[in-house]
Amino acid sequence: ATDIVAARGDEGIERVRELTGGDGTHTVLECVGTRQAIETAFAVVRDGGVVSRVGAPQYEEVPMGFPEFMRNVTLTGGVAPARAYIEELLPEVLAGAIEPGRVFDRTVSLERVPAGYRAMADRTALKVLIQP
Repeated sequence: ATDIVAARGDEGIERVRELTGGDGTHTVLECVGTRQAIETAFAVVRDGGVVSRVGAPQYEEVPMGFPEFMRNVTLTGGVAPARAYIEELLPEVLAGAIEPGRVFDRTVSLERVPAGYRAMADRTALKVLIQP
């Protein structure tokens, strides 16, 4: 990713469309799991694009219907196998050997985990890295 769009709803959709020259993105990772997140994903993906869900859904039915079908949008996804990679990758991230990019934009101690979750919910942090 080259840009971070913190806005939600119509404002966020408009900003992504602006950044992509009105086309939308080739691929969208929906990692939140809310209905608003999947609706936003469908709104910002370009025709023929792919939406991949890795966030645990907090709803039962995906709002994908005939309009998305006619745009040739592909929906895929499943549970992210993060635990399969933790033992191998986490030590390298913590040592600075692997740069996780702009995803982690705040670091908190174990005691500050609740504050980290609040920061993500308030959109003042994208993802929080917890360091013991």
